[in-house]
Amino acid sequence: MKTYSQKSSEISRDWYLIDASTLPLGKLAVVIADKLMGKSKVTYTPHTDNGDYVVVVNAKNLKVTGNKMTAKKYYRHSGFPGGLTELKLEEVLEKDPSLVIKEAVKGMLPKNKLAADRLARLRVFEGLEHPHTAQQPKEIK
Repeated sequence: MKTYSQKSSEISRDWYLIDASTLPLGKLAVVIADKLMGKSKVTYTPHTDNGDYVVVVNAKNLKVTGNKMTAKKYYRHSGFPGGLTELKLEEVLEKDPSLVIKEAVKGMLPKNKLAADRLARLRVFEGLEHPHTAQQPKEIK
């Protein structure tokens, strides 16, 4: 029996809809990363990008456990001496809730050439409305 290797011409992509208020951040990121990579598909091939599109709604009502709202910090550096900026999770959620989910999913994806394309298929929205109703996304409970 030969090992099946999917070709780029055989890829079919589905659309999935996830409500961010149903799961904690870490478990939500695992589900999203799994769909973006296509690991739940029978035709999964590690070297091809056969994942699906994921639409996340209700990002501003994100759930976290414990004291992560004040203890979890996001860092960025300007490149200049003393240019380190540190923000708490609650500050980032106020400013841009989609950034929290994108960063969590980015950390779950493998660091390779396919990561940027996979992350580009993630669409995050603050409220319940999204412009992708024409794609008829399947809802994940």
